[in-house]
Amino acid sequence: MIKWADVIHFTNKGNPTPDKRVEKTEEEWKQLLTPEEYQVTRLKGTERSFSSEMCSLFDPGIYECKCCGTVLFDASEKFESGTGWPSFTQPIKENAIGYHADKSYGMIRVEVVCNVCDAHLGHVFPDGPPPTGLRYCINAISLSKIKE
Repeated sequence: MIKWADVIHFTNKGNPTPDKRVEKTEEEWKQLLTPEEYQVTRLKGTERSFSSEMCSLFDPGIYECKCCGTVLFDASEKFESGTGWPSFTQPIKENAIGYHADKSYGMIRVEVVCNVCDAHLGHVFPDGPPPTGLRYCINAISLSKIKE
């Protein structure tokens, strides 16, 4: 179970080694993704809050990276945060997510990315529910849901 101390450790000391790597050129990503998906996942954009119905969906299933198909989150870890973005308490595997310091916009946050293809997913915060206290605040457009 990942805790905030682990997030800070990964952010400062390096991410866990992913099971594999997927690397493409920017042109290849542009051909695979819609302009909005590309903006969010490859250029570190953010979708408008409450713009996706995914926020209110709590059916069982698995969420994967829109860019490379890596399994990232289980719906059993999803919760209603009220923020307007899908929120999770844990990734499906410790090495599925990468963590980077984000000092943009005059804030200090922890950016989360797909650890396999470096797609920007969102941010993680230490204000989630027990037992981890984590809130992975994820852009819905960066995810695909696999129905169970």
